[in-house]
Amino acid sequence: MLYRLKTDFRLSIITLLGASAILGITPFAVFRFLQGNFVAAVVDVVILAGIVGSVTCAWVTGRTKYSGLFLAVMTSSSAVVVGAITGEPGLFWLFPCLVTSFFLASPRLAIIINLGAIFAMMAQTDIFRSLVQMWSFAAGAVVVSACAYVFAYRNETQRERLEHLATIDPLTGVRNRRSMDQELAWAVASADRSGETYSIALLDIDHFKQINDKYGHGVGDDVLVEMVALIQQHTRRTDRLFRFGGEEFVLLLPGTSGAGLETVLNNLQQVLRKHLTHPGGLVTASFGVAQLLAQESVDDWLSRADAALYRAKESGRDRIIYAQPHLGHTETTASQAECSLT
Repeated sequence: MLYRLKTDFRLSIITLLGASAILGITPFAVFRFLQGNFVAAVVDVVILAGIVGSVTCAWVTGRTKYSGLFLAVMTSSSAVVVGAITGEPGLFWLFPCLVTSFFLASPRLAIIINLGAIFAMMAQTDIFRSLVQMWSFAAGAVVVSACAYVFAYRNETQRERLEHLATIDPLTGVRNRRSMDQELAWAVASADRSGETYSIALLDIDHFKQINDKYGHGVGDDVLVEMVALIQQHTRRTDRLFRFGGEEFVLLLPGTSGAGLETVLNNLQQVLRKHLTHPGGLVTASFGVAQLLAQESVDDWLSRADAALYRAKESGRDRIIYAQPHLGHTETTASQAECSLT
């Protein structure tokens, strides 16, 4: 739970704002019931139910974009309804909604939601004591929305920059190991929930240390960048490439297994053999491949791929070794559990 809150910014915002709204609205719902103002109390209960449902949906489905949009629309429209029922005191409920909509929805949608709520509140002319009060409310609401937009925009920009620095490898431009841990954990959770197949290929450039020692680290860096470009050109957008460390990379392949997996990796091996070069000639890579097993942990999944890669290196390099399922998620002998394609 805490892990998801730390890694999913929008989910944390939805949860925090939802909890704040529940704590803020619940006392008013109880108070209105005790006062006999049942219409307003029922409206408060409906609002609370919508908030709880939206937060729950965000946690269960992971679709925070739609949950946030629904929550922004619901809270703003609810503030308008409360204003219609309670009169002038209801005006104050709209202002926190104007601020939070920019954290729950995209800036463009938040502006539309806020303007719609402001105009809907102004249309109820009997709420205001005078035209001066109505236009003062409108001016204040617009200023609050503008300030919230600037703050939310700056916050989102800074968050994206920090996330980029924390998850992207600066040399190759692919995601780093920290991002890989998150994506693999998500893949395992998705497989347990939906049964979708996932495979990983752990690949390592053959004799990379010799390239660095003989031609310098600059040439080695060029080889890494070129290899990443080739892999990205010959894989799908849904596939994910991560730099595992040094010259090792992990390729996550959703929905790929069996013959399809072999075809993809054979093609990738041929592309690298043909196009990946350095001043001394062609460069090859070794692959250790593992399909995710039922109820398997990320560590076990990676360990099987790593063991397969080690065997690929030991058996001559420039080959693909597939780790097959086995009781206890351990490696079996080569004749039983692995096949090599050259």
